[in-house]
Amino acid sequence: MKKYFYSLILSGLLFPWKVFAQTNKQKQPNIIFILADDLGYGNLTSYNKNSPIPTPNIDRLAKEGTKFTRFYSGNTVCAPSRCALMTGLNMGHAWVRGNSKGKDGTGALRPQDTTIAQRLQKNGYVTGMFGKWGLGDEETLGAPHLKGFNEFYGYLDQAHAHDYYTTRLYEIRNNKTQKVPVDSADYTQDLILNKALGFLKSHKNEPFFLYLPFTLPHAELRVPDALLKKFQNADGSSKLSPETPFLKKGNYDSQAQPHAAFAAMVSKLDADVGRVLELVKQLGLDDNTYIFFTSDNGPHKEGGGDPEFFDSNGPLRGIKRDLYEGGIRVPLLVRAPGKVPAGNVSNIPWAFWDILPTVGQLTSTPNPSGIDGISFTSALAGKEQAKQHEYLYWQFNEGGLKEALTQGDWKLVRFKSQGKPEVLELYNLKDDIGEKIDLAERNPGELKTLKALLLKAKTPSENKTFDWSDQEL
Repeated sequence: MKKYFYSLILSGLLFPWKVFAQTNKQKQPNIIFILADDLGYGNLTSYNKNSPIPTPNIDRLAKEGTKFTRFYSGNTVCAPSRCALMTGLNMGHAWVRGNSKGKDGTGALRPQDTTIAQRLQKNGYVTGMFGKWGLGDEETLGAPHLKGFNEFYGYLDQAHAHDYYTTRLYEIRNNKTQKVPVDSADYTQDLILNKALGFLKSHKNEPFFLYLPFTLPHAELRVPDALLKKFQNADGSSKLSPETPFLKKGNYDSQAQPHAAFAAMVSKLDADVGRVLELVKQLGLDDNTYIFFTSDNGPHKEGGGDPEFFDSNGPLRGIKRDLYEGGIRVPLLVRAPGKVPAGNVSNIPWAFWDILPTVGQLTSTPNPSGIDGISFTSALAGKEQAKQHEYLYWQFNEGGLKEALTQGDWKLVRFKSQGKPEVLELYNLKDDIGEKIDLAERNPGELKTLKALLLKAKTPSENKTFDWSDQEL
């Protein structure tokens, strides 16, 4: 009799709330967020059928999920874009608004800058990041172990992340972010991916947030010879001619065949996304996992990069470091069988700062107050998105202050250097996605309205490194 009674307890028939609690926990969806580095809007064949680099695995996300055609990065370079993603704040309010070395603290998140990982961690999620962080070195308050990650393996800052062959990476050990030695003969993307796959296997039975900020295809343009051969002829020459060899400059090593190398990097990225998808399926996680795929900004031309040759920005104008669409409009593919409609295409405008509240609503995780982002879960589900942004705003300062604001189909771009008059450009993105026709002189009323919004959209930066108020004059 006692044996029978204990069996009822274990089965949950006498105490069903235990089973309910376990089932409820299992129903919390897993989140996998894959962030490519400097991948252009036109570098995926799901967005640009003319791309010379097939991306079948990433395209699978479009076929089995929803493709968003008007999704925007947080900014036009790495660190501020990732700050917007992590904190839900746009460039009018974010702490990090440009690239800056993390050791002096100016490029590192502060304790009050709570991240999406911290929110999920407090809600019972195990959190892992594998790739490039960019928001605080090991000695700062923005180090990964202080910003919500249980596990991390990869690079801390942008400069180091140029090196695909290195003697060191960083890892969370004993609740600290620490330097770990690696074999300089190993391709770091392989090391990072293997750690990520191990995380999936280890945490398949609990809700997890897996953040994969891969470095591909960020310069420098380096891949193992075995990958390069796919884009070479039998004699070792590039199939993607004409090639102009790139000679070592700054952080970037020489590359004799930059076209072939870039193509191999994008192909490698695609293959690695395929490995993640396959493991999710093998582990039986397909039906309870949201997979996001996007890029941190537009395509680069550093290190021998050639966005024109690869049509990397597709129909868009501009590249990385521009606030034209090519610098900030990025691919977004979201897959979650049964939750996100397959084969759907949406042109609703939203941005990196919306990811935190969107994931928050998907996972029943409370969102911080005072953020710029709003939840787009209705758009993910293929339903009408009732609440949308009044406008979207960016600012960036390299070689002069640049600002951009979109409202509906209209876009204002502002250029201002200290001591020089401002330049205002106005475009209608519905009729002119390539921003070829400046309508500023023909639409003074719209120009005035958008400039008023631009002034409303920002506050002076608390971070003096990114306080560009003097360039407003």
